[in-house]
Amino acid sequence: MANFGLRRLSIVSPFAVNWSEAKSAVGAPELLHEARVFDSLGEAIEACALVIGTGSLDRRRPEQRVLTMSQAGTALRSALNTTAHGGQENARVALVFGSEKHGLTASDLAWCHAIAVIETTSQQPSMNLGQAVAVALYELTRVEDGSSPVILFPQTVADSEHLERLAALVEETMEEANYLTRGLRSSNGEALRILLRRLMPNDADLRRMMGLFRRILWRLRHTD
Repeated sequence: MANFGLRRLSIVSPFAVNWSEAKSAVGAPELLHEARVFDSLGEAIEACALVIGTGSLDRRRPEQRVLTMSQAGTALRSALNTTAHGGQENARVALVFGSEKHGLTASDLAWCHAIAVIETTSQQPSMNLGQAVAVALYELTRVEDGSSPVILFPQTVADSEHLERLAALVEETMEEANYLTRGLRSSNGEALRILLRRLMPNDADLRRMMGLFRRILWRLRHTD
């Protein structure tokens, strides 16, 4: 991260012993000192308008959009430029890495709008975590060649915190209507979480959807 000029590091539920003894490379101790620790991925990316997970496809079939690392870098840079120029100083993006042992789980990826993959030989699809981070951050921070970038995602999208509020309202409405479809209900809300991130609603869309489901919920509760 220090090599590529990135400063904001968030750690999710680290193993306490390893984290307390963690050492930093020369010239980058402040990255560990200033890192924020969260109990869950949902808390860590709460304010993020675009979240891209990382991993290989050799043992999973992701329901999210799959991007090359170059496309992921373009999408994240575009989202950062959009929020900055739009005056959304607190809006953020996130690039998420899993553990060295097993990477990101299906539950982790449910919080992501897309998954970015580093193209490797099929004989060895898995990369060392530190090497994967270096490749990803190179793509994220490299200067564009001046050509017009391909727009991979809408220019403005609702952040994760507000998407979770909508998801909770939709689930509440489904329960009130006794709509127990297997396709949208799961023990931890993953299916609905993935669906809302596929739709990529902006703030105006989200307000309309919240208003619609609130009205439906009110009618369900006040109709004899």
